[in-house]
Amino acid sequence: MRVMLICVSLLTLCWSASARAADFAIAVTWCGGGSPEISLRNVPKNTARLEAHMTDLMVPSYQHGGGAVAFKGENAIPCGALNAGFRGPSPPPHQIHDYEWTVKAYGADGAVLGAARTVKKFP
Repeated sequence: MRVMLICVSLLTLCWSASARAADFAIAVTWCGGGSPEISLRNVPKNTARLEAHMTDLMVPSYQHGGGAVAFKGENAIPCGALNAGFRGPSPPPHQIHDYEWTVKAYGADGAVLGAARTVKKFP
C-alpha cells in the first residue's frame, strides 16, 4: 500500500510539472522608446492573433495601450511591432514603476485560447 501511495504521489508530481511546463508565458525586453520585444513560450495551438496590453501598476488609470499582431509561429513580438497603439513607459524622473504586460492569444474564430502576464520594471 505504501509503495502504491509513493507511485501515485510521484505520478501526480510529474503530471503537475509537465502541465505547468506547457503554460503560455511571456517575457519583456525594453527597446528604447518604442514597444518592447515580447518573447513568447508555449503559445496555444491554433493561435491566429496576439493582443498585448501594458498597465502601469503604480498609475493604472494611465492608458498606455498596446496592440495586436498576426501570429504565424514566431517566438517573439519584435521591438516596435505595437507602436501604432502604444505609449511607452514614462514614470516621473527618479522613479521606477512596475509595468504589467498581458498577452492574449486568439483563434481564427476570435475565441480566447489563453493569456500570459508578466511584470517588468522601468527604467
